[in-house]
Amino acid sequence: MKKVDKETADRYFRERTRNMIIYLIVWFAVSYGVVLLAEPLSHITFNGFPFHYFMGAQGAVVTFIVLLFINAGVSDAVDKKFGIDESRNEMISTGKTIDH
Repeated sequence: MKKVDKETADRYFRERTRNMIIYLIVWFAVSYGVVLLAEPLSHITFNGFPFHYFMGAQGAVVTFIVLLFINAGVSDAVDKKFGIDESRNEMISTGKTIDH
């Protein structure tokens, strides 16, 4: 298995941590921001429902699912950027040998 120098590993984890913080901010804004702004948002309708109700019932769930797919895509891009190969890692974890 290829060794990674400390500086590269630190940059990798810094980027992954930054992405997680961004996802948590979006999660917080969607989950709690809509509740905190329920009164002004009640004048906006979406599919016949007040916007704050729709976001609480459906929008938050849809946003979380979208965040999962975004996280998967961004994580794959970050892994490729830092040279982490998923198929090679799977081979190593199953005990198969790798030709260099």
